[in-house]
Amino acid sequence: MTALPLPPVPEPYHLPFHYGALHNIGVDYLVAPGPCRDLLAKRHPGLAVALFDGMACVSLNYQLYFAQYPGGGGITQEVEINVIAHPAFAEDRLPELNYGQYARGYDQTKLLGIARMHVLCDNPLAIDAGRRLYAEPKRPGWFEAELPSLNAASVRERWSVSCRRAALGPDGLSREDGELFAVEADLVGLTPEAVNNTPITGYGTDEEGRLLAGPLDVHDTYRFYALDDRTADRVRLTLGERPSTDDAVADLDRLIGTAPAAGVWTYQSPPVAAHNRPYYVR
Repeated sequence: MTALPLPPVPEPYHLPFHYGALHNIGVDYLVAPGPCRDLLAKRHPGLAVALFDGMACVSLNYQLYFAQYPGGGGITQEVEINVIAHPAFAEDRLPELNYGQYARGYDQTKLLGIARMHVLCDNPLAIDAGRRLYAEPKRPGWFEAELPSLNAASVRERWSVSCRRAALGPDGLSREDGELFAVEADLVGLTPEAVNNTPITGYGTDEEGRLLAGPLDVHDTYRFYALDDRTADRVRLTLGERPSTDDAVADLDRLIGTAPAAGVWTYQSPPVAAHNRPYYVR
């Protein structure tokens, strides 16, 4: 077999892309594999659905991140709708895992990864970079989010993310009315585990049908919350008007429906400096 060339890195981009700070929540759902297989066959024919005790896994992944560039900085929010999958040829290379083992990072082959079905993003530069570098199905969206923060009166493990319609035009991203979907997670009182589940392999399929794999390294552990029948209602997914003309909402309805959340994972970059309270000087 001849070796494959590396995918090109088009101007003006440079890899690897370094995050200056990252705040991240992911919610996993164990669902029937049939609809996931159908969607993968359309979007990523080189991938196969990963199964955990016979169930597929759909993952919603919200990110708020900062990046520093030579001329300044940029802030981005995005949500990925993913199906956990692996290259179709590699099934005999994978260990047999249940969902809990996968979530805790037991797959050290890193062949289990996120097959991106939809990515909604509020930064035009990040939309372009995701499409051209990683073959992400990335399009505009905007967000209203409430996250745990050290700059609040009290730090609580409550997360709320609303994804809304947006469009790209000559003047950049324009916000539109209408909520596409929202996810809320109340993790107060639940005990998380520190898990080493990165690098996370992200899969994309380019316009020529070539499968790309791009790993994301997070330089610290995630906090994983395993949910069960007693705690699954701590997470609520709300879809916009149904039936929806938006592909992302329709696919969420088809893939997840009323399935309960199986797990939540969070990451927040630690602060690097603090401007302290002032005091009077006589």
